[in-house]
Amino acid sequence: MKKLTLLLIGVLFSIIGFAQPNTTTPHNENEQAIRSFNGYRWKMKMMLPGEGVKEGLHKIPPEDIETLVWNNAKIPGDVYTDLWKAGAIEDPYFGRNSVKAQWVQHYEWWYAYQFNVTEDISDQVVDIVFEGVDYSCEVWLNGHYLGKHEGAFSSFKFNVNEYLRIHKYDFLKGRNMLVVKLAPPPKVNANVAGKKTPWFGDYWRDLIPFGIYRPVKMVTTGKVRFDDVFANNSINKDGSAEVELEMTIENTSEVTKEMTFVTSLEGKNFDSKPIELKFNASVAPGLHKITKNIHIKQPQLWWPWDLGKPNLYEVKITLKEGGNNHDYNATTFGIREVTSKWNPGFVKDVDVSFPRSTYINGKFHFIRSACWGGPPDIFVGRTTLDKYKELIRLAKEANMNNIRIFGWHPPEIPEFYQYCDEMGITVWQDIIPLGTGNIPTEREKLTEIYNEAIKVVKERRNHPSLIMMEGGEEMLLRTRDPQFGRAFLEELGDSLQAYVNLPYVPDSPLTCHVSKEAGFKSKEAVHALRYFYDMGKWLHEDWYQELKFPIVPEFAITSVPSVESLKKFIPEDELWTPGLSWGHHWADLTRLRMQNWDVFGNEMKGSLEEFVNASQDAQGIIFQNGIEYFRRQKPELSGIALCHFITYWPDMKWGIVDNYQKPKRSFEFVKKAYQPTLISFNFHKRRWSNKEKFTGELWVINDYYEKYKGCTAKMIIKNDEGNVLSKKEYKIGTVERNSAKKFESISEDVLEKINKKFFVELELTDQKGKVISSNDYFFLIGDQKEASDQFKVWMKERMDLENKYGLYGSYYHFFDDFTGENGGSYDSETQTPKAFGFPEQK
Repeated sequence: MKKLTLLLIGVLFSIIGFAQPNTTTPHNENEQAIRSFNGYRWKMKMMLPGEGVKEGLHKIPPEDIETLVWNNAKIPGDVYTDLWKAGAIEDPYFGRNSVKAQWVQHYEWWYAYQFNVTEDISDQVVDIVFEGVDYSCEVWLNGHYLGKHEGAFSSFKFNVNEYLRIHKYDFLKGRNMLVVKLAPPPKVNANVAGKKTPWFGDYWRDLIPFGIYRPVKMVTTGKVRFDDVFANNSINKDGSAEVELEMTIENTSEVTKEMTFVTSLEGKNFDSKPIELKFNASVAPGLHKITKNIHIKQPQLWWPWDLGKPNLYEVKITLKEGGNNHDYNATTFGIREVTSKWNPGFVKDVDVSFPRSTYINGKFHFIRSACWGGPPDIFVGRTTLDKYKELIRLAKEANMNNIRIFGWHPPEIPEFYQYCDEMGITVWQDIIPLGTGNIPTEREKLTEIYNEAIKVVKERRNHPSLIMMEGGEEMLLRTRDPQFGRAFLEELGDSLQAYVNLPYVPDSPLTCHVSKEAGFKSKEAVHALRYFYDMGKWLHEDWYQELKFPIVPEFAITSVPSVESLKKFIPEDELWTPGLSWGHHWADLTRLRMQNWDVFGNEMKGSLEEFVNASQDAQGIIFQNGIEYFRRQKPELSGIALCHFITYWPDMKWGIVDNYQKPKRSFEFVKKAYQPTLISFNFHKRRWSNKEKFTGELWVINDYYEKYKGCTAKMIIKNDEGNVLSKKEYKIGTVERNSAKKFESISEDVLEKINKKFFVELELTDQKGKVISSNDYFFLIGDQKEASDQFKVWMKERMDLENKYGLYGSYYHFFDDFTGENGGSYDSETQTPKAFGFPEQK
């Protein structure tokens, strides 16, 4: 009995320990009363579908301690991460464990959170707000049903005034129980397109993410409160600016309220004199929009980092009735104007349907980008804000001025845009994930997609980093009805542009045969992916030189993460030679070997480290060469987005930064090619005969709005041993701002002295001798046509295997022992077949 008493006392003290008064942020002049429900105090429990309600989990008494023995959980988070931390599943990122966790998605998961309320809520409105639940949930408070929500991207809230248990001193009477039932995630994406992120594609396996993935909070306000604040701004011809505050106000009472708006606007990241404004307005019951203009005579504009400073403003608004403060809002925004212009060299309505050149505050913003490939973790419970900040910092370090969020990935969390705002990185975004052509056709369901998209854009439209909207991603490529798909995407654009004045393009790339059937033109954009998917058809430089489009939304090459990173997710006995987990993590072993051979004239299979490093260097060199080719087309071409910057689990596919935030060697090649001012060598092949002259052109691309005078270009050619074969200087004079220009033709008779490879180094200096840009390349001694023919033979062998075993997704054909083909056998006990085409491990 004594032990039981002590146990109960311990439990009670543990409850009291996190149920003390004053846990709510004080509602002062400039603060809402917001109580975060984030953290590790949540509990979770598995139930068969439909059984949780039958068993009465939603009616567990609020003061009960039953949920203390449920599994621990964290919000924001996801079901898989909670189960992994609880020991219920093995790390889904490691080896092929994701297959073992597929049972999770067939159950419903109950989450419970206990909290105390000690503060009086008279004349106040209390909501529990969910910023995002993926995908479907039902919610109860103290046994009372609050409601159901579907849709991964929109926030939702429930008023809980009549259901809260409140007591200032008695913690049992003031105890509350919030219960959330997560339904099993949907299994067919076409049924929820636009409302949930696609969970398929060639860098993920069939494990459907779900969870309470964004914050949960309790918000207390007065009877009149803010629903939305939009700092809609414009720049006047005289350089001044207007900030039109569009405030959606909700009066939850039954009478009209005379409200006072106390407003202050000032610089957020720069010093400025505050602009104070105070005005009154009558607010009738219900939702209303109230607008107020603030004129700024000399605004500090927001710019991408390579065009200026990313200046940010903050407007603070207190909503008062007499001496009573009802609500408070603080909104950060930037003053900038985004416009589009037609790309020169392409004929409107003949070659293209849309202008694809972006201008920020009247300056051409050449987009040096990469597809985000995020979130940083597909299981968001593993993600931290520090990861976000570091990854965006790395994007800027790589000389990117833009990040593209495309239609296979969700709209990002607010902090992503905040960091982009602060670092001067623009965002080109598919507003909702429509990485599929299969969408519902019922009008009611289409309206749900439009509404979800509107909620997404409204939440993000104050961020100046958001500069371009897109509707779909390769959507028309897969649509059953091209005309229906086009009409849907155009209506989606109309819906979005009603809420924010930004350029919109319906889909990407819009140049497939289905898009043309829908009426789009032949040169809208290009997804530069065919080198990878048609591997062997061309050597890489022969391939990209065929491409001439106004914009490149995707440019894709693959590589393997570092050996250090590989050891974190590949079992030791599968590291080298590659085992089955390589294939499970999307290593296309044939294409990686071919890619290495294309770049180095060698598959580079001498060791794990050699193969891994070569794959990263090959990725980087192909990216560099392609990027420079595209940039030399400026201004006809207005932007490039690599595919990808990151990927959301430890795969062996597209990213130049791996899942552990470790930049690959290819990162440095991209950083070099994305220099805002770049000295570039234009060449037409990488394999040269000893008997011919080495020829090409010296170019300079300048994305800055700064002119460089008295410039000199230096070019050094070295042989295999590092000996200098040629060293020359060229007086090229002025490099104009925002330009791309050829300055010199090169013809050097030095190749007879080279055995296998040679190197070219470039340097650009200004009139004071300051280095503006440096660059380098290497080339092979060989026969370009012979190599191309050999590559085509290899392509035929690759295609024969893929036609037999299935394209892309099936990796068994890399392991002949596993399939039993070619006289091989498979040992079901060891399960460690090794990839053919690689040397046996010694």
